[in-house]
Amino acid sequence: MIRFPKPWRMGFAALLVWGAPALAQKPGDAASREESAYRQLELFARVLSYVENNYVESVDRKTLIQGAIQGMLDTLDPHTLFMPPEIFREMKIDTSGEFGGLGIEIARKGDRLVVVAPIDDTPAARAGIKAGDELLAIDGESTQGMDLARALQKMRGPAGGRVLLTLMRAGFSAPRELAILRDHIRIVSVEGALYDGIGHVKVKNFQDRTDLSLKKELDRLRALNGGKELDGLVLDLRNNPGGLLDQAVAMSDRFLPGNLPIVSTRGRDGRNASEEKSRDRDTEKDYPLVVLVNAGSASASEIVAGALQDHGRAVIMGTQTFGKGSVQTLIELEDGSGLKLTIARYYTPKGRSIQEKGITPDFLVPEDASGKGVDAPREKDLRRHFKAEPSQTTSEVASQPRTLPANLKDWAVTAKLADPQLKVALNYLHGLAPGPASRASGSTAGR
Repeated sequence: MIRFPKPWRMGFAALLVWGAPALAQKPGDAASREESAYRQLELFARVLSYVENNYVESVDRKTLIQGAIQGMLDTLDPHTLFMPPEIFREMKIDTSGEFGGLGIEIARKGDRLVVVAPIDDTPAARAGIKAGDELLAIDGESTQGMDLARALQKMRGPAGGRVLLTLMRAGFSAPRELAILRDHIRIVSVEGALYDGIGHVKVKNFQDRTDLSLKKELDRLRALNGGKELDGLVLDLRNNPGGLLDQAVAMSDRFLPGNLPIVSTRGRDGRNASEEKSRDRDTEKDYPLVVLVNAGSASASEIVAGALQDHGRAVIMGTQTFGKGSVQTLIELEDGSGLKLTIARYYTPKGRSIQEKGITPDFLVPEDASGKGVDAPREKDLRRHFKAEPSQTTSEVASQPRTLPANLKDWAVTAKLADPQLKVALNYLHGLAPGPASRASGSTAGR
């Protein structure tokens, strides 16, 4: 989940000055820390000088300093990253939903790079890459010790370029190589279909204007429904890795009446604290709502699911979510490079920090018919992740999924659906929907 502040210009001196206000209450302690910081910077400069003047081969100072910064941030959580200018430019482009690449979300699990989820309708998804796949090499270069920014850089590039991935998966007897062509990826963040009066809207990520796209899609589905209100809606956040905080807030607001808390954030020593509330504007009617989630639902997706669950506005179905309960800000540095810095934890309306734990569905629905599920990585599997905080809920939210109603059954529209979770969600809403049984002979419409 990302916030965009105004660009910062920052050097060593500015960094020290910026840090000073947090120490102002204890002047003696502040002076001691400042002196220690200068000593450490002096030590760094001395080591840099030794390397530049005495290393066996010539070295590039910029490369050395960037490596030192990356090493420093590597001691922090896995979502705090330093990005050279070319990677930072791509990071900013990502929020518009358009880039050249494969369409794959990755994370570090222990010493390995693993696939969190392929993005729908991208080269990675079409090539059969699955959540949980271990990425051993990219174009023959081992990913052992490779940082995420470097891995993303190697997979990004102009459409038509070939990328060779070496993958390992449970059930493989040996690693396999997969050659994939990059494509110009334009992620349509919201897509929908109508199932005999019940809507299904897939939200792929939270980029610029995602909430506006949702409104347009809901209006389109109402038009397909003969201008009538929907009998229910499946809001599908599966494999949605998150994105912009303001869009998660806006989407939650769309389904909630006014003046209800949506999400709060709290940083160290009370800094970066805020609370977002709903407003009485463009609120959807109170039709039945199911939110579908899985292990690939992270960050902004978990904000939406948590807010709608805490206020009883939606039933959450699927599997346990990813568990990323932290907020990052993007800081542009003077040379065009960027810093993605974790500044706060976020909390659901009832005070739940879902860090490590994720959102527990109201109804557990496996992703495949076998019921075994997918062994996908979650926040708790990532190296140096934040530990979960004790619950601060003001009232208990059920920690164990409930049993699905026994009378759920397929109807004409869902009988041939190959997606088990979507089928259960639609059957659940169909059982709640008004109207005669004859409406089960309805049709399906979509993009």
